[in-house]
Amino acid sequence: MLRFFKEAFVPKYELKEFAKQAYLVGYKSFPLVAITGFIMGLVLTIQSRPTLAEFGAESWLPAMVAVSIIREIGPVITALIFAGKVGSGIGAELASMKVTEQIDAMEVSGINPFKYIVVTRIIATTLMLPILVVAADVISLYGAYVGVNIKGDVSFSLFLIQVFEKLSFIDIVPALIKTVFFGFAVGLIGCHAGYNSNKGTEGVGKAANSAVVLASLVIFILDMIAVQITSLFS
Repeated sequence: MLRFFKEAFVPKYELKEFAKQAYLVGYKSFPLVAITGFIMGLVLTIQSRPTLAEFGAESWLPAMVAVSIIREIGPVITALIFAGKVGSGIGAELASMKVTEQIDAMEVSGINPFKYIVVTRIIATTLMLPILVVAADVISLYGAYVGVNIKGDVSFSLFLIQVFEKLSFIDIVPALIKTVFFGFAVGLIGCHAGYNSNKGTEGVGKAANSAVVLASLVIFILDMIAVQITSLFS
Protein backbone atom coordinates (compact mmCIF):
# COMPACT_ATOMS: atom_id res chain seq x y z
CA MET A 1 0.00 0.00 0.00
CA LEU A 2 2.83 2.41 0.88
CA ARG A 3 4.53 1.72 -2.44
CA PHE A 4 1.25 2.48 -4.25
CA PHE A 5 0.95 5.94 -2.66
CA LYS A 6 4.65 6.57 -3.27
CA GLU A 7 4.46 5.76 -6.98
CA ALA A 8 0.92 6.96 -7.78
CA PHE A 9 1.76 10.66 -7.48
CA VAL A 10 5.19 10.62 -9.09
CA PRO A 11 5.58 11.11 -12.89
CA LYS A 12 5.54 9.47 -15.35
CA TYR A 13 1.77 8.86 -15.37
CA GLU A 14 0.47 5.90 -17.36
CA LEU A 15 -2.72 7.62 -18.53
CA LYS A 16 -3.32 5.40 -21.57
CA GLU A 17 -3.11 2.21 -19.49
CA PHE A 18 -5.33 3.79 -16.80
CA ALA A 19 -7.99 4.64 -19.42
CA LYS A 20 -7.85 1.07 -20.72
CA GLN A 21 -8.26 -0.37 -17.22
CA ALA A 22 -11.10 2.06 -16.39
CA TYR A 23 -12.91 0.84 -19.51
CA LEU A 24 -12.34 -2.81 -18.64
CA VAL A 25 -13.35 -2.67 -14.96
CA GLY A 26 -16.09 -0.08 -15.39
CA TYR A 27 -17.83 -0.38 -18.75
CA LYS A 28 -17.34 -4.15 -19.01
CA SER A 29 -18.82 -4.66 -15.53
CA PHE A 30 -21.89 -2.49 -16.17
CA PRO A 31 -24.19 -5.17 -17.73
CA LEU A 32 -23.70 -7.54 -14.77
CA VAL A 33 -24.17 -4.72 -12.26
CA ALA A 34 -27.28 -3.45 -14.07
CA ILE A 35 -29.00 -6.84 -14.15
CA THR A 36 -28.16 -7.51 -10.52
CA GLY A 37 -29.35 -4.04 -9.51
CA PHE A 38 -32.73 -4.42 -11.21
CA ILE A 39 -33.32 -7.84 -9.62
CA MET A 40 -32.18 -6.51 -6.25
CA GLY A 41 -34.75 -3.68 -6.26
CA LEU A 42 -37.53 -5.89 -7.58
CA VAL A 43 -37.01 -8.74 -5.10
CA LEU A 44 -36.52 -6.44 -2.10
CA THR A 45 -39.83 -4.70 -2.90
CA ILE A 46 -41.75 -7.95 -3.35
CA GLN A 47 -40.31 -9.41 -0.12
CA SER A 48 -40.97 -6.26 1.95
CA ARG A 49 -44.57 -5.66 0.84
CA PRO A 50 -46.29 -8.40 2.94
CA THR A 51 -44.62 -7.26 6.19
CA LEU A 52 -45.54 -3.60 5.65
CA ALA A 53 -49.08 -4.59 4.59
CA GLU A 54 -49.60 -6.37 7.94
CA PHE A 55 -49.08 -3.05 9.75
CA GLY A 56 -51.01 -0.99 7.21
CA ALA A 57 -47.82 0.79 6.18
CA GLU A 58 -47.74 -0.24 2.53
CA SER A 59 -47.43 3.39 1.45
CA TRP A 60 -43.97 3.44 3.08
CA LEU A 61 -42.74 0.75 0.68
CA PRO A 62 -40.94 3.04 -1.86
CA ALA A 63 -39.18 5.06 0.83
CA MET A 64 -38.14 2.02 2.87
CA VAL A 65 -36.78 0.16 -0.15
CA ALA A 66 -34.94 3.26 -1.41
CA VAL A 67 -33.22 3.90 1.93
CA SER A 68 -32.23 0.21 2.22
CA ILE A 69 -30.81 0.13 -1.30
CA ILE A 70 -28.89 3.40 -1.21
CA ARG A 71 -27.53 3.17 2.35
CA GLU A 72 -26.51 -0.48 2.47
CA ILE A 73 -27.66 -3.08 -0.01
CA GLY A 74 -26.64 -1.31 -3.23
CA PRO A 75 -23.05 -0.49 -2.23
CA VAL A 76 -22.32 -3.84 -0.56
CA ILE A 77 -23.89 -6.14 -3.18
CA THR A 78 -22.33 -4.18 -6.05
CA ALA A 79 -18.92 -4.26 -4.33
CA LEU A 80 -19.15 -8.02 -3.80
CA ILE A 81 -20.04 -8.58 -7.47
CA PHE A 82 -17.19 -6.24 -8.41
CA ALA A 83 -14.79 -8.24 -6.22
CA GLY A 84 -15.93 -11.50 -7.81
CA LYS A 85 -15.56 -10.27 -11.38
CA VAL A 86 -12.82 -7.65 -11.32
CA GLY A 87 -10.79 -8.69 -8.25
CA SER A 88 -10.45 -12.28 -9.40
CA GLY A 89 -9.72 -11.12 -12.95
CA ILE A 90 -6.90 -8.84 -11.81
CA GLY A 91 -5.43 -11.57 -9.59
CA ALA A 92 -5.49 -14.15 -12.38
CA GLU A 93 -4.19 -11.70 -15.00
CA LEU A 94 -1.19 -10.57 -12.96
CA ALA A 95 -0.40 -14.14 -11.90
CA SER A 96 -0.46 -15.18 -15.58
CA MET A 97 1.85 -12.29 -16.45
CA LYS A 98 4.24 -13.50 -13.77
CA VAL A 99 4.10 -17.10 -15.04
CA THR A 100 4.85 -16.00 -18.60
CA GLU A 101 7.58 -13.64 -17.31
CA GLN A 102 5.95 -10.57 -18.84
CA ILE A 103 6.63 -8.63 -15.63
CA ASP A 104 10.32 -9.54 -15.78
CA ALA A 105 10.38 -8.48 -19.44
CA MET A 106 9.00 -5.04 -18.50
CA GLU A 107 11.76 -4.52 -15.96
CA VAL A 108 14.39 -5.50 -18.54
CA SER A 109 12.95 -3.07 -21.09
CA GLY A 110 13.01 -0.16 -18.63
CA ILE A 111 9.27 -0.04 -17.81
CA ASN A 112 8.27 0.23 -14.16
CA PRO A 113 5.88 -2.76 -13.91
CA PHE A 114 4.48 -1.70 -10.55
CA LYS A 115 3.43 1.71 -11.83
CA TYR A 116 2.24 0.39 -15.21
CA ILE A 117 0.33 -2.65 -13.92
CA VAL A 118 -0.55 -2.15 -10.26
CA VAL A 119 -1.04 1.61 -9.87
CA THR A 120 -3.27 1.94 -12.95
CA ARG A 121 -5.51 -0.94 -11.89
CA ILE A 122 -5.93 0.23 -8.29
CA ILE A 123 -6.83 3.78 -9.40
CA ALA A 124 -9.26 2.38 -11.98
CA THR A 125 -11.10 0.20 -9.45
CA THR A 126 -11.15 3.03 -6.87
CA LEU A 127 -12.80 5.45 -9.30
CA MET A 128 -15.06 3.08 -11.23
CA LEU A 129 -16.78 1.28 -8.35
CA PRO A 130 -18.54 4.41 -6.98
CA ILE A 131 -19.85 5.14 -10.50
CA LEU A 132 -21.11 1.57 -10.84
CA VAL A 133 -22.80 1.79 -7.43
CA VAL A 134 -24.65 4.97 -8.45
CA ALA A 135 -25.80 3.22 -11.64
CA ALA A 136 -26.85 0.14 -9.66
CA ASP A 137 -28.81 2.30 -7.19
CA VAL A 138 -30.71 4.05 -9.98
CA ILE A 139 -31.53 0.77 -11.74
CA SER A 140 -32.51 -0.82 -8.40
CA LEU A 141 -34.96 2.00 -7.78
CA TYR A 142 -36.50 1.33 -11.18
CA GLY A 143 -36.74 -2.35 -10.23
CA ALA A 144 -38.45 -1.27 -7.00
CA TYR A 145 -40.89 0.86 -9.03
CA VAL A 146 -41.75 -2.20 -11.13
CA GLY A 147 -42.16 -4.25 -7.93
CA VAL A 148 -44.47 -1.65 -6.38
CA ASN A 149 -46.69 -1.72 -9.46
CA ILE A 150 -47.03 -5.51 -9.57
CA LYS A 151 -49.80 -5.26 -6.95
CA GLY A 152 -50.47 -1.54 -7.05
CA ASP A 153 -50.88 1.46 -9.31
CA VAL A 154 -48.30 4.11 -8.43
CA SER A 155 -47.18 6.64 -11.03
CA PHE A 156 -43.46 7.11 -11.58
CA SER A 157 -43.59 10.74 -10.39
CA LEU A 158 -45.40 9.81 -7.16
CA PHE A 159 -42.91 6.97 -6.61
CA LEU A 160 -40.00 9.40 -6.92
CA ILE A 161 -41.67 11.91 -4.57
CA GLN A 162 -42.12 9.18 -1.93
CA VAL A 163 -38.50 8.08 -2.39
CA PHE A 164 -36.84 11.49 -2.15
CA GLU A 165 -39.02 12.68 0.74
CA LYS A 166 -37.26 10.19 3.01
CA LEU A 167 -33.74 10.30 1.56
CA SER A 168 -31.30 12.67 3.23
CA PHE A 169 -27.65 13.68 3.12
CA ILE A 170 -26.72 11.02 5.70
CA ASP A 171 -28.24 8.32 3.46
CA ILE A 172 -26.36 9.20 0.28
CA VAL A 173 -22.91 10.70 0.98
CA PRO A 174 -21.50 8.14 3.48
CA ALA A 175 -22.69 5.32 1.19
CA LEU A 176 -20.78 6.83 -1.73
CA ILE A 177 -17.65 7.53 0.31
CA LYS A 178 -17.37 3.94 1.51
CA THR A 179 -17.55 2.64 -2.08
CA VAL A 180 -14.28 4.48 -2.77
CA PHE A 181 -12.63 2.39 -0.05
CA PHE A 182 -14.36 -0.76 -1.37
CA GLY A 183 -12.94 -0.11 -4.85
CA PHE A 184 -9.47 0.60 -3.49
CA ALA A 185 -9.56 -2.63 -1.46
CA VAL A 186 -10.64 -4.73 -4.46
CA GLY A 187 -7.85 -3.32 -6.65
CA LEU A 188 -5.19 -3.52 -3.95
CA ILE A 189 -6.01 -7.09 -2.93
CA GLY A 190 -6.36 -8.32 -6.52
CA CYS A 191 -3.01 -6.80 -7.49
CA HIS A 192 -1.28 -8.07 -4.34
CA ALA A 193 -2.57 -11.62 -4.91
CA GLY A 194 -1.49 -11.66 -8.56
CA TYR A 195 1.78 -9.74 -8.26
CA ASN A 196 3.04 -11.91 -5.41
CA SER A 197 1.69 -15.25 -6.63
CA ASN A 198 3.79 -18.36 -7.02
CA LYS A 199 5.03 -19.15 -10.50
CA GLY A 200 3.13 -21.95 -12.21
CA THR A 201 -0.45 -22.53 -13.33
CA GLU A 202 -1.47 -23.45 -9.78
CA GLY A 203 -0.50 -19.97 -8.64
CA VAL A 204 -2.95 -18.40 -11.12
CA GLY A 205 -5.92 -20.22 -9.61
CA LYS A 206 -4.81 -19.48 -6.06
CA ALA A 207 -4.33 -15.79 -6.85
CA ALA A 208 -7.83 -15.46 -8.34
CA ASN A 209 -9.45 -17.35 -5.47
CA SER A 210 -7.62 -15.54 -2.67
CA ALA A 211 -8.37 -12.16 -4.30
CA VAL A 212 -12.13 -12.81 -4.20
CA VAL A 213 -12.22 -14.29 -0.70
CA LEU A 214 -10.04 -11.65 0.94
CA ALA A 215 -11.64 -8.72 -0.92
CA SER A 216 -15.13 -9.89 0.10
CA LEU A 217 -14.06 -10.19 3.72
CA VAL A 218 -12.46 -6.73 3.70
CA ILE A 219 -15.60 -5.23 2.13
CA PHE A 220 -17.70 -6.53 5.03
CA ILE A 221 -15.19 -5.22 7.58
CA LEU A 222 -15.03 -1.78 5.91
CA ASP A 223 -18.83 -1.68 5.75
CA MET A 224 -19.09 -2.49 9.46
CA ILE A 225 -16.66 0.34 10.26
CA ALA A 226 -18.55 2.74 7.97
CA VAL A 227 -21.88 1.90 9.63
CA GLN A 228 -20.41 2.55 13.07
CA ILE A 229 -18.96 5.91 11.98
CA THR A 230 -22.20 6.94 10.25
CA SER A 231 -24.27 6.04 13.32
CA LEU A 232 -22.28 8.60 15.33
CA PHE A 233 -23.63 11.41 13.12
CA SER A 234 -27.20 10.19 12.56
